[in-house]
Amino acid sequence: MKIVVLGAGAVGGYFGGRLVQAGADVTFVVRPVRMAQLQAQGLRIVSPNGDATLQVNAVLAADAPADTGLVLLTCKAYDLDSAIAAILPAMAGRAAVLPFLNGVSHIDTLARRFGADRVVGGIARIGAMLRDDGAIEQFYPFNVLRFGELDGQPSERMTELESAFAGTTVDAKASADIRRELWLKLVFLGTLAVVNSLLRANVGEILRTPEGGALLLRVFETNGAIATREGFPPDAAFLQQNRALFSARDSLLEASLLRDLERGGLIESDHLLGFLLERCRAHGLDDTLHATAFTAARAYEQRRAAGRLPRS
Repeated sequence: MKIVVLGAGAVGGYFGGRLVQAGADVTFVVRPVRMAQLQAQGLRIVSPNGDATLQVNAVLAADAPADTGLVLLTCKAYDLDSAIAAILPAMAGRAAVLPFLNGVSHIDTLARRFGADRVVGGIARIGAMLRDDGAIEQFYPFNVLRFGELDGQPSERMTELESAFAGTTVDAKASADIRRELWLKLVFLGTLAVVNSLLRANVGEILRTPEGGALLLRVFETNGAIATREGFPPDAAFLQQNRALFSARDSLLEASLLRDLERGGLIESDHLLGFLLERCRAHGLDDTLHATAFTAARAYEQRRAAGRLPRS
């Protein structure tokens, strides 16, 4: 299978790099600045699972190969429109697109553009960032991928992708119910996004306040109720595991949205916070915290656009 990875940042660069290590046929589609970095120093990974410096095949969007089997989409949601434009050459044949974006609404966007049969669902769990020096730094050992056909049926392309990762340290498996996994991840990540947007603190810092634990669990329960009404009720094991995560007073857990806020960057306000608020209201649930978080995010975006964020 020939694989194209859009982007060589924290997610695309890491997982694509691990595929390169295992001998897979991978082409990275990148912007000119990232291209210059890769040409000068290779794709560098700093990780508890093993450091690596890799010589990779990287091209600009106009030069993306058309004879591709799978396109991995690893952009942020606010870049989805430009990402779709960038992968058009690679999608010229019969390639499928596998997005590893936060949330769920991007699936419908891609299906409208390319057809549902050419869209595969996927989730990525990794704590990593692209450093200013061009290296990808992974913070924790976990690196998990789940991917599957939207109709839940097994397929040759998912089997091939699972086999490609078999020789790596990545926990990569095909899923028979990827839509459910997408929603469960949104319950978890959406909880972090709401409280991080409101409180600008990680889980441990929030829990060490008098009202933080109750507020955090209130958001988690509401998100679980949204998923249930969408047809994807969280199971007992998921609820138990995440209630434990959201009760650890020494936790450093935070969404990447918080890091983006703190550095004055773009955030996925509509794709995560706005989507959850809309579904919360559609199902008649208490939207107080979700509405406040979305409003805080939109106000931040106005201040950022006007250049009124504090400078470090």
